[in-house]
Amino acid sequence: MSAEAALPLVTVVVPSFNQGRFLDDALRSIFEQDVPVEVFVLDGGSTDESARVIREWAPRLAGWRSRKDEGQAAAINEGVALGRAPFVCWLNSDDWLLPGGLRKLVDALQAQPGTPAVYGRAWNVVEASGKRSAVWVEPFSERRMAVRCIVSQPASLVRRTAWEAVGGVDGRLHMAMDYDLWWRLYRSIGALVFLDDYVAVNREHAATKTKTMRRRHYREAMAVVRRHYGRVPIKWWLAQPYSVWFKTIFP
Repeated sequence: MSAEAALPLVTVVVPSFNQGRFLDDALRSIFEQDVPVEVFVLDGGSTDESARVIREWAPRLAGWRSRKDEGQAAAINEGVALGRAPFVCWLNSDDWLLPGGLRKLVDALQAQPGTPAVYGRAWNVVEASGKRSAVWVEPFSERRMAVRCIVSQPASLVRRTAWEAVGGVDGRLHMAMDYDLWWRLYRSIGALVFLDDYVAVNREHAATKTKTMRRRHYREAMAVVRRHYGRVPIKWWLAQPYSVWFKTIFP
């Protein structure tokens, strides 16, 4: 293999905290992709089996650490900064990539040199029941982005130059850092490109932040819309009783 072919094409950051039971699946899905990757695991000082899983994968990792940190967004920025590949993404430790998914994203981004990022479709899988459904994803539109997040984070890939131009994810955010990133990439560089193909899986389980902190997630997302769109569409107010209160009582 030539030195050029051996260079990593994608920097993949895996932020994690007490997700040891899922971490092996996430890492395996990355290393089974057919593109050269450099993978950084940023663990927030887990007390479960995460350290054991990380050490098992350590020979293949570009880097890892396990200590208390400033949260998920800060860990993602830290990991991306350690890398050198021209494309970057992060995969939460409870999600996974579908076979060939990363190649599809890379090909799509290489075919669109002017776009800051591409995103595909993703499945949502409920851990308890195994039920699978499609994550709500649409072709990029400012108007539709203002109504809901139409980009699936585990199914996304960002150009490193674009990432660095906007300063990565906002370290002050804890729930909607991806939604905010899509807005800033769009405002600063241009529209994201939609790939109409399934490339990743979002795992839904009882411990996800979107389930345990629904009110905070909704509030943070609304603040993101207000900041980047100038106002909060009425849909957010109409959907709030169901998205926050009803789902909190009947998850």
